[in-house]
Amino acid sequence: MQPDEGEIRVDGRALVDRIGRFGFMPQRDLLLPWRNVLDNVITPLELKGTERPEARRRALELLPRFGLEGFEAVYPAALSGGMRQRAALLRSVLSDSDTLLLDEPFGALDALTRRQMQDWLLGLWAEYRQTVLFITHDVDEAVYLADRVIALSARPGHVARQVTIDLPRPREARMVGWPQFGQSVATLLLSLGVESTP
Repeated sequence: MQPDEGEIRVDGRALVDRIGRFGFMPQRDLLLPWRNVLDNVITPLELKGTERPEARRRALELLPRFGLEGFEAVYPAALSGGMRQRAALLRSVLSDSDTLLLDEPFGALDALTRRQMQDWLLGLWAEYRQTVLFITHDVDEAVYLADRVIALSARPGHVARQVTIDLPRPREARMVGWPQFGQSVATLLLSLGVESTP
């Protein structure tokens, strides 16, 4: 889809042809049920014309980092929610893009798995340093993961507030108790018309 107005710029240049430029992961993992883990994660490489043996070699090298070693031949129906999301994220990483677009990737997970996935994503980001645009409705998640949070209003959507997150990296779970974490959350909630309770 083309924007109604304005333009999309990457590295200072207007970007018209966007197909294949970004790794994308929607809310649902969208793993193909008839393909095992290995064949699912190499899909973007196959679509770009990479020979299947080379695509499989590259994926096999990364499976341990994504917690999927030993699950190469397993089909999606037999995976936990967290494993499905890691496979979907590996598929996005294998798109060979400098930019990942993640649309509420942890929204359907239970609270404990979600926190584990957040920490795992932070470690992955520290290793690969890709630009990540992460969409979430969870303000705490946004503050925990981001360097900058852009809060959007309800319809019609517009930028309600941009907040730079002043927390050091690497991020740690204990930081959610820090005053600056709470202040960032409160600022964002207020900009969205939600008053936080004392």
